[in-house]
Amino acid sequence: MTFCISRSQLAICGTAVLFFALLLHPASISAQSSWTNWESPPVHPLEKVPGTSLLLAVNTADGQLELHEAAGGSLSPVASIPVGLDPVSVRALSSTKAWVVNRISDSISIVDLDRGVVEWTILTPDEPADVAFAGDPLRAFVSCSGTDQVLVYDPLQARPVPLATLEIIGEEPRALAVSPDGMTVYCAIFESGNATTILGGGLEISTTLAFPPNAVSHPAGPYGGVNPPPNSGNLFEPAFNPLAGTPPPVGLIVRRVAPGVWLDDNGGDWSNLVSGPQAELSGRPVGWDLTDHDVAVIDTASLTVGYIGGLMNICMSISVRPTDGAVSVIGTEAHNEIRFEPNLNGNFIDVVHAFGSAGGGSITLNDLNPHLPDNGSSVAEDLREISIGDPRALVWDSTGDFAYVAGKGSNNIIRIQANGERDPGFAPIDVGAGATGLVLDGDLLYVHEHFDAAVSLVDLTSGQVLSRISHHDPTPTPVKDGRRFLYDTHLTSGMGQVSCASCHVDARTDRLSWDLGDPSHDVELFTEVCNMGLPISPPGACEDFHPMKGPMLTQTMQDIIGKEPHHWRGDRAGIEAFGAAFMLINGDDQPVVGASMQLFEDFLASIHFPPNPHRNLDNSLPVALELEGHFTTGRFGSEGDPLGVGNAQTGLDLYRNAGLDGGLQCVTCHALPIGIGPNAILSGGLSMTELPDGPMGEKHHGIVSVDGSSQPHFKIPQLRNIYKRSGFNTTQLQNTSGFGFLHDGSVDSIERFLSEPAFDIQSDQQLADLVAFMLAFSGSDLPEGSFSTPFEPLGTPSQDSHAAVGKQVTLDSSNNSDPVLLGVIETVRQQAAQGKIGLIARKNTASGIRGYVLVGTGNLMQSDIVAENTNLDALIAAASDTEELTLMAVPLTSAIRMGIDRDMDGAFNGDEILACSDPADPTSLPGSCGQPQFIRGDTNFDSGRDISDVITTLNYLFGGGTTTCEDAHDSNDDG
Repeated sequence: MTFCISRSQLAICGTAVLFFALLLHPASISAQSSWTNWESPPVHPLEKVPGTSLLLAVNTADGQLELHEAAGGSLSPVASIPVGLDPVSVRALSSTKAWVVNRISDSISIVDLDRGVVEWTILTPDEPADVAFAGDPLRAFVSCSGTDQVLVYDPLQARPVPLATLEIIGEEPRALAVSPDGMTVYCAIFESGNATTILGGGLEISTTLAFPPNAVSHPAGPYGGVNPPPNSGNLFEPAFNPLAGTPPPVGLIVRRVAPGVWLDDNGGDWSNLVSGPQAELSGRPVGWDLTDHDVAVIDTASLTVGYIGGLMNICMSISVRPTDGAVSVIGTEAHNEIRFEPNLNGNFIDVVHAFGSAGGGSITLNDLNPHLPDNGSSVAEDLREISIGDPRALVWDSTGDFAYVAGKGSNNIIRIQANGERDPGFAPIDVGAGATGLVLDGDLLYVHEHFDAAVSLVDLTSGQVLSRISHHDPTPTPVKDGRRFLYDTHLTSGMGQVSCASCHVDARTDRLSWDLGDPSHDVELFTEVCNMGLPISPPGACEDFHPMKGPMLTQTMQDIIGKEPHHWRGDRAGIEAFGAAFMLINGDDQPVVGASMQLFEDFLASIHFPPNPHRNLDNSLPVALELEGHFTTGRFGSEGDPLGVGNAQTGLDLYRNAGLDGGLQCVTCHALPIGIGPNAILSGGLSMTELPDGPMGEKHHGIVSVDGSSQPHFKIPQLRNIYKRSGFNTTQLQNTSGFGFLHDGSVDSIERFLSEPAFDIQSDQQLADLVAFMLAFSGSDLPEGSFSTPFEPLGTPSQDSHAAVGKQVTLDSSNNSDPVLLGVIETVRQQAAQGKIGLIARKNTASGIRGYVLVGTGNLMQSDIVAENTNLDALIAAASDTEELTLMAVPLTSAIRMGIDRDMDGAFNGDEILACSDPADPTSLPGSCGQPQFIRGDTNFDSGRDISDVITTLNYLFGGGTTTCEDAHDSNDDG
């Protein structure tokens, strides 16, 4: 039953919101700043509940599970249930239970669909991605992409705990599918790799860098040591520009084309130097190899894991044909072994479908854009419009005759035939932006449109969208408008299948290196400040930029605005300098400039790094971090032994004070908290001066000439995603990645880089401590430098996240007095009281979910009804089996929105419900948008009080009538 509140109560809502905003943070809290963008990609965001007409959809941006009535060819909203931060997947366990996977919260929300509440929260390892129910007895399999694991639970337990943890040999296991008999689970490995790796060739082997050896320059190679080697017979294609001068020696990317056979793009055979008898010439052991696992095959009975490989670089979605169990994987395959920008323009990746028999036998690869030329860069507009790009969802029909694929970048739906090939007779269906989820129901297809925060219903017979439901979306308009310049393959490419996100996947990386030089280009002038003015090399040491720059690792696009210049060499002053790349790399007809580029920049400026999984809950550095997957390098003893345990706090001290870099501190160049160089120049004496912005507002962070590379001009790189760059280690025979560190990825591991001669470390324990600090680097809360102390200069602030953000716990009578759990909650409360994060609570009640937010420095909890508050201890003590309480840490600026005012319209959620307005619609306020202003005694809501109101009340009291607002019948306000 709905209760309404009086005008006098409503009048204070706007004032209350401002008051509590100021309590939470001294800066004003607006709708734009109340949302944090981690650019989390959905995995399985749409689900039909078996035996019902309910359709479930995750609302990633708003942290909600959206329920819809889907029956009779129509679609209508039912309810929104708040879950965790950035939900990316949902699966129905039964007709009454669903599991929602929350990527940033590192949790599973178990949702009671009948009650419309979260009844329990499972805490998981870092970045869970998907869940599948399979096996006999029934088990829940949860993929955790951040730790490369699949966890196994008994989903029928009231409070599930892990029964087993399966280690997956691959990078970022995500999407799951189940065989028709329910006994096999397939897990697509997102960053599976494509059997390419890099040979070193761009180092000046010295007291700075000594690993890897310059294999490309070795006479034992197929070109007798010529570096760079030709890419077209004995020539360069495009032709070399003699005016550019001698190109620097660089590394070279090779691809495994058969077991033990490694070739470059010119057919040069490097097998002996990669895995053969001369492998030590590239710093590898004999027999070194890449696993190239694309799909993990899990036997639900034995919990053993097998693998399917050789499919593609990015495995985006997986499905199983219901009639015979054939396995389908869609994604993209990269051609990064091909050198030079003109040869890759517009066609550097393929969109592919890997299709094979049950268990993964007899795999065939199908190009999902067979209408495109193999070596073209641009086609007519009508051909672009039928291309599919960035495929993220795949579903087979019940007959096994067809499957449908959704393009997140192309915003369309295509069809696959039973043989695995694209159906040429099916006209693609255009849908909303960011299509990432599909549910098939006969001739009806439900489509999850992530970027539009919507679900569409498509009639496959007519190809028409029959219905569309838009969800509440807190994403700011500039983010929505600018996002398409990263993802939209039809808008930004010449053939409709690629975009910037083809390499900068989900605004991150593809874990590959690319050689995007151009032998025909001219030298570009170096115009930045060299070495920050420090006297560490002679004037003019930073040379002009040669067009043959060699391989460069794909860099993340997280938090790059305000951290200029861009690129590894710092050869792009700002994001505006990439306008031509839309033509020169994507093959589009024109550059992105002006207002369009500003929209792109505004979007990029919103992206944050997620919470660091290696930090403690209070965001402090760990003192005993297990360094699993990291090994000794042989500098102080044997090579390839587990590195053990590292103390990140000791690592920070070494970084700041030990003079590890020839007497300089690490922090002198890699300023905290980002790791890039300072935006400053030594101005005389022992002080630095901040550099003025450039004409487009760009910064001028440090570039150095002394990194040991053959190219003396590299921007000091940021260090916040080091913990993500694992899998390449030449002390081990089997590797899950072919690229590591340095600008080209040729230094295999972070421990190897820190073991280079440039760094004066004294033991493997110091190495372990530094590695621990590197893994825990992101998260800020680090000592601040000063321009008056050039050995520890002031760094640029970082857009990252406190380690507690997203953390959740659900309390009931079984655990609300657990002293360990209460201690964890108190740690989070203290962080919130200090203004580092926000703390919200959601309480399940018989009349719905009530929201609360911690305000001030104590434990006062303001409720979603402005006149009501309580304290945190009372909420915890009241948690019961029927009124569960879920606590969640959120970004400070999101606390009001996520706790008590979903649409940030100044009226709290509970007050809006009582006043019969919509808490998820900022245009729906009490007394607005067709809702009559509340007048006590106006029971028929005609904005007046007369005899008709008496009749309405009598009918309600004695005649079986209903009401939407019981409080209106209380004409004298006596309750």
